[in-house]
Amino acid sequence: MLLATRKHRISKSYMIDTDVEDYVSSTRGDASASERVNDLLHRAIASERREQLEREAAEFFSADKEHRSGTKAFQEASLRTFARD
Repeated sequence: MLLATRKHRISKSYMIDTDVEDYVSSTRGDASASERVNDLLHRAIASERREQLEREAAEFFSADKEHRSGTKAFQEASLRTFARD
């Protein structure tokens, strides 16, 4: 199970697919079904957050090729200056 502090819990009712219930029941071990579902949901949330960060990073590093060409020109000019010195 993920190590996370569970400060507050609320009771909610959700409909789940039978295959999800079968999976939870077969993988919960000594934990309650509720604990197992919470563990799986926390893992899914963490996975979605990582995916979002990866998308943001990819967007950041691929953004505005014209800006990068200006940066590259500056770097090349700096290298030429250092080579003269």
